[in-house]
Parts: sequence; C-alpha cells; structure tokens
Amino acid sequence: MRSFLFCLTGVLFLFVSCKKPDYEKVIHDPELYRVTVKKLNDIVLENNFPPVTASRNYVYANIAAYEVIASGDPEHFKSLSGQIKHLPVVPKASKDTAVDYQFASLLAFCTVGNAVTFPEGSMDQYVDELKKKAKDAGMPSYLFEGSVNYANKVAKFILKWSKGDHYAQTRSASKYTVKQQDGRWIPTPPMYAQALEAHWGEIRPMVLDSTAQFIPPNPPVFNVKDHNSPFYKQALEVKQIVDSLTKEDKHQADFWDDNAFKLNVVGHASFATKKFSPGGHWMNITAIGTRAKKFDFGTTVSVYTEASIALFDGFINCWYLKYRSNYVRPETIITKYIDADWRPYIQTPPFPEYSSGHAVISSAAAEVLTNRIGDNFAYTDSSEMEFGIDPLSFKSFREAAKSAAMSRVMGGIHFKNACIVGNKQGAEIGELVVQKLQLKIK
Repeated sequence: MRSFLFCLTGVLFLFVSCKKPDYEKVIHDPELYRVTVKKLNDIVLENNFPPVTASRNYVYANIAAYEVIASGDPEHFKSLSGQIKHLPVVPKASKDTAVDYQFASLLAFCTVGNAVTFPEGSMDQYVDELKKKAKDAGMPSYLFEGSVNYANKVAKFILKWSKGDHYAQTRSASKYTVKQQDGRWIPTPPMYAQALEAHWGEIRPMVLDSTAQFIPPNPPVFNVKDHNSPFYKQALEVKQIVDSLTKEDKHQADFWDDNAFKLNVVGHASFATKKFSPGGHWMNITAIGTRAKKFDFGTTVSVYTEASIALFDGFINCWYLKYRSNYVRPETIITKYIDADWRPYIQTPPFPEYSSGHAVISSAAAEVLTNRIGDNFAYTDSSEMEFGIDPLSFKSFREAAKSAAMSRVMGGIHFKNACIVGNKQGAEIGELVVQKLQLKIK
C-alpha cells in the first residue's frame, strides 16, 4: 500500500512539474501578439498618421519584437542582422539573466512603437496592462524583471538604429513646388492639401539595394488635344468606369479606400473621418492568415515582421517614383477637359498619381504572405467592419492585392495603367524580400 501511494505521489509530482505554467498559457498565446499589433494600428489611426509614416511605425516595432524572439530561439529563427545590411548585431541577454522571450518581444514592440509613434507614450497604458497580465498569471518576479530589462535593451538598440534612416532629415526638407504645368500633379479638392511626404523616397530601405531599384516604364505623355491619344483615352476610361459603378464596385472601392484622413464637406460644414492606412489594413490581413494557420508565437511574429518590411520598402520605392514622375490625377484632367461637374467616387489623396501606392504595397505584402502562409489561401476579410463596411472574401492574397489595385480605378483616383504597373512593381519587391530574407529556419 505504501509502495502504491509512493508511486502515485511520484506520478502527481511529475504531472505538476511538467504542467505548463499559467503565465505561459497567457503570454505565449500568439493571439496576444495580434492584439498588440492591432493596438498600435489603432493608435496610428487615432493620430492621423499618413500611410508612409505608418509603415515606419509597423516595421521598427515588429523588427524589435522579432529580434527578441530570434535571440531566444536561434535554432528556429534567424536574426535579421546581416540580412538587412545596415542592421548591426542585436545584443543578447546576459547569461545570468532569465528571460521570457515572448513577453520581452511584446514589450520591445510596444516600447519601439511608443517612441516611433507621436505622441510618445501612447502605448503606456497598454504596456501596464501587459505587465499586470503577466504578474496576475504567475510569472516569477526574477523572470519578469529579466524580461523587462532585455526588452528595453533591444528596444533602445533598434531605436538608435532607426535614427539612421534619414527620417529626421526629411522633416525639414523642402516642400513640393506646385506648378501649373500640363500633366503635372496639383492639389485636388476638397482639401487642396500640400503634397504628402515628397521626400519619402529618400528614406533608407530595408532590403532594396536602392530606392530606385524597381522603376516601371513612364506613363502616357500628356496629350488632351488628340482624343485618340493614350493619355486622353485613359482619362475617359476612368470617367466611364466611375459613371457606371455597380453596387459591388462601390463596395470594393470603399473596402480598400483606407483613407487615414478624409475631409467631408456638407454645405458650409466640414468634418474628418478616419480609417486604417493601407499598411494597417495589411497588418490586419496578416492577423487573419496567422490565426487561420494556427502559427505559434514566434512564427506569428516572424510573418508580421516580413510583411511589414515588404510594406515599408514598397512605400519607399513607390514614393520615389511618384515624385520622380509628378504625374497628374484623373480628377484634375477630367474636370478641366472633359466634364467640369465630374467627381471621383472616393476622395483623391494628396500626392502624385504614378504609380498606385495601394497596388504596390498590396502586391508586395501579398507575395510575402503567399510564401509564408500559402497560395490559394481563401479567406474573408472582415477588418473593415468597424468602419461600417461589409467583409469581402478572396481566394488568395494575390487576388486581394489585385482587388486593392483595381479599386483605385473604381474610386476614380487612379488611371488603370498605374494600378497594373504598380501591382507588378510591388510583386517584384515582395519577391525580393522573400529571396533575401530568411526569418524562420526550416
């Protein structure tokens, strides 16, 4: 009998000792990382960050989180140091320091997001919630302190590195010069806003060899006198498409609108409405994909990081091209030469037309997600429901990218050529990211 009780006690001891600690169940849940990225996404939205600036927020925060994960699990994840040529070796935790790397990655993400995003400190309350969650779930104090210290160490390192990307210098760079020149971009109604981030093409990319690495052929030359010219025909095509939009077309245009700051004018009153930026939308799509595939915490972080790098480089390359071409928007041409009363279905954003930013960054992200999650991955995107827009379903990420590109023609803010070209341009960037980076070690 005593022998039986002894054996039973031993079995119970082994069961308890092998049982996963409560804090791991809570903190190591990949859904917590998705929630954390969404929190930054919400803050970006609340503070009216333009699409290109938002991409900078996402990329540095995700890289900080990923480098923590790679440091803690080098057998399965490879540091980006050396893969991104200008990223130095990221510091490791000291040998005598115990670290919960999942918890530290969450904190590093928030610390970098806090500092990159204005106003600084926007995520402080959420960080306090994360810390309370870890303590309430039973994380030992020594592990908690070690994780906090290592997260701060990595975050400080990534922030220092981020300051070399030329962002600060572009804050005081010269503004875009508006010229009444045929075929050149000028501000559009109703805001008539100054050109957005005219120097973003000078930002240091992550994977591109140069900001001008992928440059498509020049768009059609301005010519409104000849109604058979490619230029005039493309303008007339946009007008005809917008004038005959179906309910489904309008849904598609609204779904991908992703206007971070839209000025609504009703009579003598005006008010602004906000949505996620295009990059923020693709961060939401990344959440859908990683959740459906049931990826573990580290793999989830790696997919977000790779997608954010594709988005970041996509915006840099696209913006370089936009301000090299300074190409006019359809709205300007149609209202001046075809129909003065015509208006696009969605609001024209304040920067040059060629090529389409949505097309470029969507296809760049789609290539990464296709590689990491799979081709022909059917999914329903319900992330726009918080803005009152019904979900859309897609058979693949590439199909979604094409939908995003063509939605800009339906919205009346892009010529079709800019979207077709942009889709190819973005795919090349996404393919380069896939070829150059290895985050998950197979």
